[in-house]
Amino acid sequence: MNRRDLIKAAAAGMAAVPLAMAAGSAVAAPGTVRLRMQTLYGTETDALYKAFAGDLKTGSSNTLKITRFRGGELVPNDQMLDAVGKGTLDMCQGYGGYWAGQLDIAKIESGIPGAWTSFDEAMYVHEAKGLGELIRQAYEEKGVHYLGPVFGGPYDLLTKKPVKSLADLKNMKIRATATVAAILQKFDIPTVYLPSQELYIALSTGAIDGVIYGGSLEYKALKLHETAKHYTNLNMINPGYADGMLINKKKWDSMTPEHQKIMELAVAKHATEMHAWNVNGCLDVNGEGIFEFASLPAEDSKALTTAAMDVWKEEAAKSERNAKAVTALTDAAKATGRV
Repeated sequence: MNRRDLIKAAAAGMAAVPLAMAAGSAVAAPGTVRLRMQTLYGTETDALYKAFAGDLKTGSSNTLKITRFRGGELVPNDQMLDAVGKGTLDMCQGYGGYWAGQLDIAKIESGIPGAWTSFDEAMYVHEAKGLGELIRQAYEEKGVHYLGPVFGGPYDLLTKKPVKSLADLKNMKIRATATVAAILQKFDIPTVYLPSQELYIALSTGAIDGVIYGGSLEYKALKLHETAKHYTNLNMINPGYADGMLINKKKWDSMTPEHQKIMELAVAKHATEMHAWNVNGCLDVNGEGIFEFASLPAEDSKALTTAAMDVWKEEAAKSERNAKAVTALTDAAKATGRV
């Protein structure tokens, strides 16, 4: 069975859990709980959130109900943590990088470069090495309960010219976030930050030569394949980002244990399905022949991870909690032979 089929099978298995609870009549009928939830995404993910809301209703005999709002509909996306903490929103699926100034562990939570190179490694760090619990502690201080990560897909390089090594990038200008730029600059690679809506024009006019933004699904959605066709696997971080599913702490504490368990199961299923949606979408795009694929040499990928660890040290210095989180990342990187 290939990876794509494995992901689909896992999602299908998770789907049965809340429904089985309802079918077994394991849930009593407490008062109805209504939740307002905002996400980062638009219409492209409507089916995923409709399924999530449906699982909550089915698993709770129609006593857990969510109204989902798309990105920015109630509050700006970068203000969702504050809104959930104050109870303006009951829940959100947000990205820790948006509130790095408010939460010490936010950059690590959202997927700091080099943190992991597979879904299994990411889950190992969260569950077996304790990163998830450290993140949960940090959010609790903000009046928020952390329900768990929702991992995205690949996070690689798209360029107008072929790339065979890091040395090839020294004569290119690459769009990158500040954290990734700090790593690339160690290899004398010029970088600039641009928002996603400017990438097409910047590539078309030659203002930039490449981007590090996401995977083939995102690059096709932005139509970047029309001006840049060379996709290079960096092996720096995959999944490329982690959202967090958050709920107001007082609201969470007011829910019955049965409702809490149903919520946890539904979130776990949603996270599996959203990751599958992203990965499957990238695989579909990969098969269309609109990109030419290559990978950095193993020694270059290892050099990127080593450089990333300097950024880890900066994050570790922010708090004792961050230091523990970086130890977890380091242990996992050693266990997988990446450092």
